[in-house]
Amino acid sequence: MPFSQEFLDLSARVRNWGRWGDDDQLGTLNLVTPEVVAAAAALVRHGRTIPLGVPLEEDGVQAGFVPGRDNPVRGMHAVNEGIDPDGDPDSFHTSDDHVTMGLQAGTHWDGLGHVSYSGVMYNGYEASTITEAGASKCGIQHLRSVCSRGVLLDVARAKGVDVLDCPYAITGDDLDEAAALGGVEVRSGDIVLVRTGRMSIYHRDGGLAYCLGPAGDGSNAGLSLSSAAWLYDHDVAAVANDTLAFEVYPSEADMLAVHLLHLVDMGLTQGQNWDLEALSEDCAGDGVYEFFLSATPEPFVGGVGSPVAPVAIK
Repeated sequence: MPFSQEFLDLSARVRNWGRWGDDDQLGTLNLVTPEVVAAAAALVRHGRTIPLGVPLEEDGVQAGFVPGRDNPVRGMHAVNEGIDPDGDPDSFHTSDDHVTMGLQAGTHWDGLGHVSYSGVMYNGYEASTITEAGASKCGIQHLRSVCSRGVLLDVARAKGVDVLDCPYAITGDDLDEAAALGGVEVRSGDIVLVRTGRMSIYHRDGGLAYCLGPAGDGSNAGLSLSSAAWLYDHDVAAVANDTLAFEVYPSEADMLAVHLLHLVDMGLTQGQNWDLEALSEDCAGDGVYEFFLSATPEPFVGGVGSPVAPVAIK
């Protein structure tokens, strides 16, 4: 099926292929320069830390909505076992555990190898470089240090609602409105966090309600097609929100086209299932919507996504 003309025009407008070299596998995170990190560190004034990750648990946020993207199943392979073969109760004892999970089941970053279209991924790498062995190009392990200025764009609060309706397509104007609410200017190298309020449903009713939408149909409030140009024009380094699908769903014209624009055309790392509720309350309380953000994913070699336990520091 051919893409809509809107998608094709946006793809040509925001494409970053070759911007950081023909062999680049990092994308817009190249915008996080040492100068950006140093300026972000200066935002730490009180030492207040706000965790943004959901708990990793078997009855977690994923709720089986995406086949194969399973919530963590954790088990013990050693329970208070002694190292002394004679069973001396005073000797060293240890407990160890293990886990099986989908790497994108909890709070996570999507790597640039997560999606492709027309046979290619970011920077023109062939989609065939993704195999059963994983991603030989654009693997998540390239994101070795994700620390920058974080900015909360609280779209739900700017609209005066607890949770955005589903489906709702967040536009560039909506992001401007949220930036005005927070008194912030989005700058090059920023990591933008967009709040819909949806994570409050997870806190109240659990993962299944969070995933399915108010009509039980999987609809989602999220980023619109047109918002890609806004993120491109502001030189945003990465973007995350508090939903499972990230973008508006059902899709506006082309299926999951925001993923394609971000990850393939822009090389823009995208995060989902971020818990922005406590951060929203904190920012509303002190009126400060910028902070130092630490959000480096686990470096699974060849992974196309990875869990992250992000922390906002103010």
